[in-house]
Amino acid sequence: MPRRRTTSSSSSTGSSQAPRNRTPQPVRVRRRSFGDFVKAFLAFVVLAGLVVGVPLALAVTVGWPFPDGAPGLDWLQREITVETFLRILTVIVWFAWAQFTACVLVEVKAALSGVGVPGRVPGAGPSQLLARQLVAALLLVGATAASLTPGLSQLGHGLEGNQKPSVAAAQQTPGLFAQQQEQAAATAGALAEQAGQAAARADGAAAAHGDTKYYRIQPPEGRHHDSLWEIADRHLGDGRRYHEIFELNKDRVQPDGSKLSEASLIRPGWIMEMPGDARGGELVEMPDEAPNVSEQVQQQIHDYARTGDQAQGGGGAQGGGAGDAHVSLPEQRPAPAPDAGQEHTTPTEAGPSGQAGQFGDSFGLPEALLAAPLLAAGLLGALGRRRRQALWQSALGSIGGRRGMEPPTPSGDALDVQDALLVGADPEGVRLLDRSLRGLAGALAAESRPLPVVYAAWLGGNGDLHLQLAQPAGKPPAPWQLGQDQTFWMLARADAEGYEDVDTAAPYPGLVSLGTMDDSRLLLNLESVPGLVSLSGTEADRAAVFASVAAELATNGWSDRMTITLVGFGDDLTPLAPSRIRHLDGFDDLFETMSAETRQRRGALGAAGHDSVLTGRTGPAQHTRWAPHLVLLAAQPSDEDALRLAELAADASRLGIGYLVGTEGAELPGAAWEMEITGEGRLLAPLLGLELEAQLLPAAQQRAVVELFADADPERGPDGPTNTPPFLVDISEQGRPAVYARLVGSYEIIGLDAPDGERSALLHEALALLLLHREGVHPRVLSSALWPRGVTQDVRDALLERLRAWLGTDPDGTPRLGTDATGRLTLAKSVVSDLDVLRSLYYEATQGRGVGSRQVRGRLLTDALVLVRGPLLADRPEGRYRWLTHEIVDAQLPLLVADTGLALSEFHLEKDRAEKAIEALNAALRTAPADERLWHELLRATHATDDPGRLHALAADLIGRSGARGLPPRTEALLDELLPTWRDGVAAAG
Repeated sequence: MPRRRTTSSSSSTGSSQAPRNRTPQPVRVRRRSFGDFVKAFLAFVVLAGLVVGVPLALAVTVGWPFPDGAPGLDWLQREITVETFLRILTVIVWFAWAQFTACVLVEVKAALSGVGVPGRVPGAGPSQLLARQLVAALLLVGATAASLTPGLSQLGHGLEGNQKPSVAAAQQTPGLFAQQQEQAAATAGALAEQAGQAAARADGAAAAHGDTKYYRIQPPEGRHHDSLWEIADRHLGDGRRYHEIFELNKDRVQPDGSKLSEASLIRPGWIMEMPGDARGGELVEMPDEAPNVSEQVQQQIHDYARTGDQAQGGGGAQGGGAGDAHVSLPEQRPAPAPDAGQEHTTPTEAGPSGQAGQFGDSFGLPEALLAAPLLAAGLLGALGRRRRQALWQSALGSIGGRRGMEPPTPSGDALDVQDALLVGADPEGVRLLDRSLRGLAGALAAESRPLPVVYAAWLGGNGDLHLQLAQPAGKPPAPWQLGQDQTFWMLARADAEGYEDVDTAAPYPGLVSLGTMDDSRLLLNLESVPGLVSLSGTEADRAAVFASVAAELATNGWSDRMTITLVGFGDDLTPLAPSRIRHLDGFDDLFETMSAETRQRRGALGAAGHDSVLTGRTGPAQHTRWAPHLVLLAAQPSDEDALRLAELAADASRLGIGYLVGTEGAELPGAAWEMEITGEGRLLAPLLGLELEAQLLPAAQQRAVVELFADADPERGPDGPTNTPPFLVDISEQGRPAVYARLVGSYEIIGLDAPDGERSALLHEALALLLLHREGVHPRVLSSALWPRGVTQDVRDALLERLRAWLGTDPDGTPRLGTDATGRLTLAKSVVSDLDVLRSLYYEATQGRGVGSRQVRGRLLTDALVLVRGPLLADRPEGRYRWLTHEIVDAQLPLLVADTGLALSEFHLEKDRAEKAIEALNAALRTAPADERLWHELLRATHATDDPGRLHALAADLIGRSGARGLPPRTEALLDELLPTWRDGVAAAG
């Protein structure tokens, strides 16, 4: 996995180079124009007229709406006159004024406090929107005007926590990110301007004396949190010089005993040594010239000054205050010891985490998928399910025409993408994440506690899971633990491995990977976002992020069901998950659809008595009613459309609806969280403390992934003779192989000496993988299959050399293990498995020589069925051959055996040899006991014996096997035809 890179500090007297792979923009303080003041004045006039003028005019002309006394019942019998009608209209106007005034008060409170989403006044949609616009225009010129859209500064913290300065506490868990909104930038700019002149006067004297300058991190105020970027912008004149401050203070012990290890992680009360040209008046404090701080702080600065040039490596526990929500990464625990008997070394090759750079290069495989283990695992699992579904539907005849046993063999980009999925996928990580989340939901339900709102999850490189909550939710149920404070819950990987499957709904299906920071992966919970999430950048870069998000949401393993609505996507992603994904043509269709669903969800929650979809998921309600609906808008909305989206998303998080919107510029009206994707693949929000190596699915890989799924579509008709196996064996006496491996049943190898006992298991597993993929195996696929946790290149190369030596060469000197033009490993035709022979015999019997010769067909089918000795690799050791879970051969083999048994039964029944047919069918049922076709044919063959008692016994056996589910409808219909009295026997037995 790519690691975060930083550059060294430049000279303290000059501007430094920007951090590599990052394009942050300095804070721009927008100066108020004359037009802004005119708008503010007009807004004040309108507000004064509506809030004050309207009631005064009504009081003077009509009177107060309150009656002088209690009305009598006789007023019901009075005649309705014009005066009565006017009074009714007056009361309506009074109510409208009261509603609008309430909207103004709500919007002013939200704007001035800067906390959370403005409350919704019942039935006041247009009135509240007008009030919001007027208040925003009025406060536009004020230094305390806050954004009217929700931000991330309050993630996991209440207002009280942000108003109180806090002492940094030791922490080891990750946070999400704290947002500095436009007002924070404006306030910082105003402070910088006010301090500029004083700083200029003091700068010359300070430089002359060579005083070292220090800055003390301030506690958060409202939405504003200190960040190195803002500190550099205020005191060095350029926010991009933040890394100079970072380099001066990195790994130095702070007053609370912790250390600065990440530029995005600073805590209130920490002290920062500043470059020599720092300016800023009283905000920049020096050890002997800090009159406005206590003696204790002066002593802290003195003590910190003595740590200069003494910074030591290693990160201590990170201190944090209750009001801080910057990105912080988990302290990595030692990796667990490798499994006994496995060669496990430093993972310079990618294991399940999908780090790029395996073997020094990617061998042409897409790096984007190699670095996305959760996405790759979801795609690989969904692709396997799709291929199995196609096999069964083809076998049962539910689709016109047989597709055959073999799915289409991918080629070109599709083949590279398939290999990248096999290498990069981390199904174990997905399984642990799913079990951990469901286990948490089950434990909370057992304690009658609601699910907490989760904004994000971090998956550490050591496998630990960290959840950031929207607000404190008490002590988590065991084995979960509290993190840095009450808003962080953590589960160690060792504890997660102890979880078992829990029968409960997926609690947080909206989690989706955005990227990595160092060894930790960030998953954002899109359905919990309090508003819109915007993504800016070039169209191609945005499309790669959107495709990754859509593909992971559609195929992930930690959700039950959801709806994903795509708008503005150039390529159709529906083949990935037809039941989840839908495309809409434009914003008009979107507003019509989402307005209706928003109303429906509000009504359903109200009728069910739930506060949010989270309470519905853990209660007795139907889980499917609260599945998330995630809307991805790759198209740029207009300002008007953006405002309409913001209105829809105002309480979307409560309803389980999330919005991710692409923008060409840096700002989107109504956006709660803002991100930017750069051309270098970095996902940035400089003022949020967020800088990730983005998870992407570029256009070429996206098309290749869709091609894999489209080719596996069970409703897609065959394009050609798909029954032909990938490798045909010469089944004549002259075609005797040099090496023969028996895979169907217990694993045996004929023609080779037994390898070294210590490495025998690895060599056998590698050969089995190659035998099951005669088209060739990519070296990275082979190494990731044998060493799921990663391996070094020298170990992999040594194994391949031993494998080549073990297999040897053919008489003409050709190595039996070679490579093709693409670098994939292939076996010579002289190395054969019994599965290859079984496929070839069936093919020859049904499509080759057996078609024109009944005698040849019977002999070939009989020989094929004799080869079947049990399931594939029946005695494989526990813990090995885990790659078989990605294969469909476990579904192919039973179908092939069943087809062989059916063909041989038909062969015998043509000559009225019912007993031979029954023998062939019973042999096939030992390997494919769940194939309904075999049981139907066995009923027909038994009926042909004219033995009712035997047929009754077979029917009773079938009924016993069916259990509580009962017989399938087609089996019942066949029994009604062959044995009309079978139901009487069931009733008698019952």
